[in-house]
Amino acid sequence: MEDSVIDKRPQFGNRLLENANDVFKHNAWDNVEWDEEQEKAAKEKVKQNSQVTFADNVLKDLDENADKHWDAFYSIHQNRFFKDRHWLFTEFPELAPDNTSAPKRVFPNNETPTTTAPIQPDVSNQVESQLESNNSGKRYIFEIGCGVGNTIFPILQYSQDLNLFIYGCDFSSTAIDIMKENELYDTKRCEVFVLDATAPEWNVPFKENSIDIIVLIFVLSAIEPGKMALVVQQIHKYLKPGGLVVFRDYGRYDLAQLRFKKGRCISDNFYARGDKTKVYFFTQEEIKNLFTAEGFTEEQNLIDRRLQVNRGKMLTMYRVWIQAKYRKPL
Repeated sequence: MEDSVIDKRPQFGNRLLENANDVFKHNAWDNVEWDEEQEKAAKEKVKQNSQVTFADNVLKDLDENADKHWDAFYSIHQNRFFKDRHWLFTEFPELAPDNTSAPKRVFPNNETPTTTAPIQPDVSNQVESQLESNNSGKRYIFEIGCGVGNTIFPILQYSQDLNLFIYGCDFSSTAIDIMKENELYDTKRCEVFVLDATAPEWNVPFKENSIDIIVLIFVLSAIEPGKMALVVQQIHKYLKPGGLVVFRDYGRYDLAQLRFKKGRCISDNFYARGDKTKVYFFTQEEIKNLFTAEGFTEEQNLIDRRLQVNRGKMLTMYRVWIQAKYRKPL
């Protein structure tokens, strides 16, 4: 009985590697610290793969045909490529506060890892009360870059809140079509549409200052860095006072960045994959500056270093993600 308890697999957000000899015991470990040698090696790798950039004609194609490249991506993978993000409610319990099955996030020494902001006082009840009085109990979530529903469908499944309605948009019309064909797509509880989030004006089915939570999960990284501030401006416009942005994306020196070969670099820390989709790798400071410049207050900004393990090949792979939460002041 004791052995079964010891071998029980910790849930996502609770797998802390305390003994290096246990590294191959599970498929993944959370909040793994890097030493100076590892950090130095990562910087050198990025320096090498950033030396050769694309020719102007290729850069023009990547920019002008970005929607076609994402359509091709979803046409190839359909919804078979994706899995529901079961970690959503551990990292962002605000998305389904009535879901009690998600484990709480655990950090070493009961502290969040490497944050750029001090811990803020808990005003969530105050904010939720204010929001409820503003919209008579209706709650609206909007996901930018919803893809084929990896975030929206789990929220609809795990939340029984009848007052919840979810909007979603994506740059790819193919992704939106695939999502609408899913049996989980319920027009009484959600609506998705095609939108270029970098457009100076948004054509959306809701008003300004009307959204409670805006979700940005692995989407801002696909946008050209010079256009990111415009997206954040639009987010601020449509989020209601007291509303929250939840963010998760690629961090600097993530495995995906280190794996790029020479000749895939567009600009500093911005690359094109083989399928011509693009990806940027952030620092905490960049995210902080993007949101605070538009008047958001920072509630979370952390580096989540995760160690993934291939136990069959006895390989270790380091992932680096930035996770953040920003509030629009009341």
